[in-house]
Amino acid sequence: MLLILLAFAGGMLTILSPCILPVVPLVFARVDQSFVRHGLPLLAGMALTFAAVASLAVAGGAWVAHVNEYGRWIALAFFGVFGAALLFPSMAERLTHPLVSAGNRLDGALRRGGGQPRVVSSVLLGVATGLLWAPCAGPILGLVMTGVILHRPGSASVLPLLAFAAGAAASLAIVLAIGGRLLAMLKRAYGVSERLRQVLGVAVLVSAGAIALGVDTRALAYVPSLNTTGIEGKLVQRWSPRANAQRPNAGALLKVSASAEGGEVSDPMRVAAPLALPVEGAMPSLSGAVDWLNSPPLKTGDLRGKVVIVNFWTYSCINCLRTLPYLKTWSSRYRDQGLVVIGVHAPEFAFEHNIANVKRAAADLGVDYPIAIDNKLAVWQAFDNQYWPAFYIVDAHGDIRYHHFGEGGYEQSEEVIRQLLADAGHSKLPAPEGAAKATGIEAAADPQDLRSGETYVGYRQAEGFASPETLAPDALRIYSSPALLPAGSWSLDGEWNVAAERAQLGKSGGKIAYRFHARDLHLVLGPMADGKPVRFKVTIDGKPPGASHGADTDANGVGLVDKERLYQLVRQSGPVQDRTFEIQFLDSGVSAYAFTFG
Repeated sequence: MLLILLAFAGGMLTILSPCILPVVPLVFARVDQSFVRHGLPLLAGMALTFAAVASLAVAGGAWVAHVNEYGRWIALAFFGVFGAALLFPSMAERLTHPLVSAGNRLDGALRRGGGQPRVVSSVLLGVATGLLWAPCAGPILGLVMTGVILHRPGSASVLPLLAFAAGAAASLAIVLAIGGRLLAMLKRAYGVSERLRQVLGVAVLVSAGAIALGVDTRALAYVPSLNTTGIEGKLVQRWSPRANAQRPNAGALLKVSASAEGGEVSDPMRVAAPLALPVEGAMPSLSGAVDWLNSPPLKTGDLRGKVVIVNFWTYSCINCLRTLPYLKTWSSRYRDQGLVVIGVHAPEFAFEHNIANVKRAAADLGVDYPIAIDNKLAVWQAFDNQYWPAFYIVDAHGDIRYHHFGEGGYEQSEEVIRQLLADAGHSKLPAPEGAAKATGIEAAADPQDLRSGETYVGYRQAEGFASPETLAPDALRIYSSPALLPAGSWSLDGEWNVAAERAQLGKSGGKIAYRFHARDLHLVLGPMADGKPVRFKVTIDGKPPGASHGADTDANGVGLVDKERLYQLVRQSGPVQDRTFEIQFLDSGVSAYAFTFG
């Protein structure tokens, strides 16, 4: 029930999203007509289409993302027709005549008093609105879809999606209601109905053109607007099943960053006392893992008498990497006292399903504790988990006594470990050593100056794209960088093939730029398809990074993509401020997946 209420509230909030603003004139164009015969069918068509697209996204993943991109063009064609019809009444009559004829039975059922309600055209306008509205959904829709995906979609699981669509339709209904009153006042005062109709027609055509050319996204990037992601994030924090995890991303699965948890908190005046650790349920089975590293397969029965940490992670997730120093330290410090750390590797990108890649990454990262390969997300589902990183602490009786999502909270987590080990009879424990030593890519983020968020390059979750050209799904296209890159946006330059989860460079010399504000900038990259490395060069504000280079570049910005992993390209040495990052690839075939910051 809470998820349905959350979904409805999230749908209501989408009206405030910047990418929705160009759609509002398209809906406002119908405010001078009957709400029952025109407004209601429009809202119904929009809500059902929106719910259908979201449901298909759950079922079809990347395929639907591709289809929805073409759906946007179909929607824009509809809007172009409606805009022209508003400008030219005779054209409207000719264009809508086939629709009216085809919908005679529906018209007859709804006809009252011999009127001529063109219901079909309103429904089609609603369908088009739904197709354009779907890509603007924020993190709450991501949470809703995650719940549906992870709980195996069924007939009941469509209810949250319908609730989200109903919320979006309700916000449009408010626009229609207010717009109708304003229009009635104008009619009474000035009798400008026909002129207003033509103005609305122009607004429709301009809006459709702006959306088609991507002008709306780039223009709105310069205009201060309501940050609905922050509002939605607070709703997620309050109503999600795990209330202490905060920042979701827009994808099917969710990550929590350092800023969400607020980092480590230490109170020197605190008196050590036993923690209240309620039983959260029995530890689920690990049998869904497809393979194991550093250990034979482990069963829950084999772990009785041990205190167990089950950590969900994936090796290209920067938030996961920054928790590793603590997990490795705890494993080493308390292993002889009965602690077992298990890393459940739950992949996000396709290359993370490759067990050889995970094995190599684990060795590079110095992870020597057991790793369960959860390529089917069976263990993830068994724990009802929704976040990277996440860990659950299990007592010697096999019961979950504590969980934590995201970075931070390490001091309390170690207290839980020590208390459960003491309860299991291990009284002589080594003294806690405080913060774990972390260097390079595993070093903690700087949350005070972290204003850039995780950004995906693939079209399935791409946001903030600022090249003048629109993304062409699964096709080679030449892109260019704008003269001025707004803060929080990125661009492609050169010949790229943008797929659902990555962009692959067609010819050497291609570039990616990002206007960011953070101490660290990372980019998940992969080499050529045959494994050959790709050379690159990084600049910051058009100059070599110097002392601000990352772990995977030198002072001149030179580096090499030789594996599919996360690369640290920038670590600013001085004051953190807005910077323009650019990476140029000197060879073709590189794949770029996602930016992360710290």
